[in-house]
Amino acid sequence: MPIPSILAELPKHTREAVRFYWKTRLSQSRKQRAAGGSDQGSRSAVTGGAQMDGFIALLTKLVVEAGIDPANIYHKNSLELPGFFRPNKKWDFIIVVKGQLVAALEAKSQVGPSFGNNFNNRTEEAMGSALDLWTAFRENAFGSTVRPWIGYMFLLEDCPRSTTPVGVKEPHFKVFPEFRDSSYAKRYELFCRRLVRERHYDCSAFLMSNPEKGLRGDYSEPAPDLTFHSFANSLFGFVETFLRGQTKP
Repeated sequence: MPIPSILAELPKHTREAVRFYWKTRLSQSRKQRAAGGSDQGSRSAVTGGAQMDGFIALLTKLVVEAGIDPANIYHKNSLELPGFFRPNKKWDFIIVVKGQLVAALEAKSQVGPSFGNNFNNRTEEAMGSALDLWTAFRENAFGSTVRPWIGYMFLLEDCPRSTTPVGVKEPHFKVFPEFRDSSYAKRYELFCRRLVRERHYDCSAFLMSNPEKGLRGDYSEPAPDLTFHSFANSLFGFVETFLRGQTKP
């Protein structure tokens, strides 16, 4: 079977998604300043939205190549999935085929300067979303016993504040040694890896980039087990296998 064109040229497409991220963020910041807005720092990465749409568009093309009907892919709307601890949660990208949840993913990012607070918020959000979804799945919320594919990808600003080791507070008990004197970049790497190892998510990707080089599409992948290529391959393979099961007599 020939290699899908998206996967064959994935580095080029990933660079385009990174470039889109920084161009969109720059455009949003300029609009905020022109309007006299006071949305400062990393908060604009949350309130502005749309920066990760380049990655979502890329993954959409990928699963369409795998055989998914575009009508079964949701990104801009109808993204709510039922939860167990809350009525529902809005994901960033989902695939639903014939009333069955096939895949759902979160595509998040963080730009400084408040890495500490945002790291805690992002980790709590990701873990809570996974717990909520899998508990709802156990309770038959998605109408099928076929386990969906759940993914988590993260883009972090590559800058001194994210790569410089930071201390921890240990007033009562010692933290795990790998967190001691680790940077936020290292902590995000550990977090993404452990999401998969603890089976909260099926696959995770961790990318780093900065505004200057990112506008040219440059990015890095600190961990060989958390590359976007592996992430895309995992999603493609799952979707392809799912569709083969759907066509059996």
